[in-house]
Order: sequence, then structure tokens, then C-alpha cells
Amino acid sequence: MRKAIAITLTPGEMGKLETIVRSAVAAVRDVQRGRIILLAAVGQENQEIAPQVGLSVKTVSLWRRRFAQQRLEGLRDQTGRGRKRTHGPGKVEEIITDTLTTTPTNATHWSTRSMAKQAGVGQATVHRIWSAHQLKPHLVKTFKLSTDKHFTEKLRDVVGLYLNPPEHALVLSVDEKTSIQALDRTQPGLPLKKGRCATMTHDYKRHGTTTLFAALNVVEGTVMGTCMPRHRHQEFLKFLRLIDQQTPKDLELHLIADNYATHKHPNVQEWLAKHPRFHMHFIPTSSSWLNAIEGFFAKLTEQQLRRGIFRSVLELIQAIDAYLEHSNENPKPFIWKKSADEILTKLAPLYAAHNNSN
Repeated sequence: MRKAIAITLTPGEMGKLETIVRSAVAAVRDVQRGRIILLAAVGQENQEIAPQVGLSVKTVSLWRRRFAQQRLEGLRDQTGRGRKRTHGPGKVEEIITDTLTTTPTNATHWSTRSMAKQAGVGQATVHRIWSAHQLKPHLVKTFKLSTDKHFTEKLRDVVGLYLNPPEHALVLSVDEKTSIQALDRTQPGLPLKKGRCATMTHDYKRHGTTTLFAALNVVEGTVMGTCMPRHRHQEFLKFLRLIDQQTPKDLELHLIADNYATHKHPNVQEWLAKHPRFHMHFIPTSSSWLNAIEGFFAKLTEQQLRRGIFRSVLELIQAIDAYLEHSNENPKPFIWKKSADEILTKLAPLYAAHNNSN
């Protein structure tokens, strides 16, 4: 049997190889190759090394020979190995261009299969090209840009209240969560267990609705709320009176609200004129993201309502009241981070693109 090539290491080579073998982050292949050379350097034969590193004798012999010829450089992977491309840059550019500028005749967007058929390549090829260029034709995001003529002024007004609340005043984000349904499932679900999520039927029984009127104190994080059967200016006036009763009389009240007609009803305007400590601040149209109370509504829906089972409107209201009480036990201040200028700078390209498309 032919003797394996003798390996003699310099102190520098031994130090580098030992560092690789001991490393917790080195690639497995690099650790294996380092161990092969270190074991070869102490006189072990390929047949002895192979079971210790989990490789074949042929593979051990390959890396031993490569090291003898090229030293440490020989332990690196050679370039140009593997299957060669079956298409060039032109085909890649063609697929990218077609993905961005065209649609298939029988669909609204391309899939990897339809594009592969169109381009005459494999589905996996299309997937790799899309992944490399971050193209996702199957996804779409919704958006809504405000067309409010006074968008900038309203934005600066509301953001100014969030970032610099006035002294001797309360800033309240006010809105209504309308038509909350008391839903009961048609059949009992199964509870959560190991290896299985909880279950609930897709169909349900309706037992009526309620509307939650709520006001978030942005400094303290507490929420005032009450449920009412309808959503009219009369109910909004009742809620304003509730706010008036539950807040210190010596404080000004700055209410941030959306542009729903109820908030601007003549009777509401008349009541506000008689209560000068109330100051209304309206967010721009189509800008619900600017109203802080929307975040609270989202949490209420996710944590209490979406999976809730309510056999009556009364049960639903009791659940909402319990959530409000629990939330107010450990309130967290609402913190707005972006200035009006930062928001306007970020929105400028979107408005420019929107205007150009029209």
C-alpha cells in the first residue's frame, strides 16, 4: 500500500489550523479540513483519519494532497466548480423587465411557474432571480395618501401636541370603535394542547352590536371609555360630558379626533362653544395612523375581541369594560417619535410618485 504524503507544519500553520478547529463559528468543512491536516502532521494515515472526521478515505487523501501542494491556500474551495449557468445576463434582465412591466394574459400578476413558461427557463431559476433582486409579484400592500388641502398644517398641529403637550392641559386622542359584534360560535372549540393549536368554528351567531367611545390620555396612557348602542352626535355629546366630568376642571382639554361628521355636528359645535376648555384638533383626512387611540383599538381587538365568545351584548360590554380596567391598572405613556418634518420628508417621494402616475 502506498504511503500517504508526510505533512510537516510550521508554527504559524499549526497555530492557524488549531484556531480554526477550536472556533465555535467556523464552517464545518473548514474544521474538518483543519483536523485532517493536524492529524496527518502527527503521522496518522488516511485510513485512521477518515473515521475521526466523518469523511471517506478518498476525501481525506484529497485535502492532504492539496495541503502538501498549496499549503493553507489549498484548503479553500476552488472557484468555478459546480453546475454552469444555462442562461446569461440577458435572460436575467429579460425576466426582471417582464416581471416589472408586464402581466400574464390570464392573471393579475406573475407566478414563478407562469414566468418560467414565458421565459423558457426552470421555475427554480425564476425563483432565484426574483429572490436575488427582491421581487415579490405575489405580494401587494395597500396604501392611502391624504388629499387634505390642509394636510401639513393639521399634521404639524397634532404632532406638536404629541411631542410637546401644553402645560396645565390634557391631550386626549378620541375616537369610536363602531359596530363591535357580540359573536357566539355555533359549536364549542377545542382547547390548546401540545402539538395542536386551539380551534374555533368559522361560522358564528350574531347577538347584536355596540360602539365603544374612548379617549386616550397620551401623557399617562390611561383610557376613558364607555359603550353606547348607537353612533350619532347625541352619543358623542354624552361622551364629551363624561370627559368633562372625569377630568380636573382647571385643566384645558385638547381633543385629537378624525373628520367624522358626528364630531363636527352643529349641536356639538354649540356645546363646545359653551365649554371653552375643550379644544378640537382634527387629523388630516385618510390619516388614521395619526390618531393614537387607533393603537389601543388594535390591541383591544387582538387581545379581547377577535377570539372572544359573547352570548349577548351585555357580555361583550362587560368584557370591554374589564379590558379597560385592566389596561388602566398599568398604563404606559404614548410616545410619538417622529417630528412633522421627518414625516413630511418621508412622504414627499410617495406624493411625487402618485402625482407622476396621474
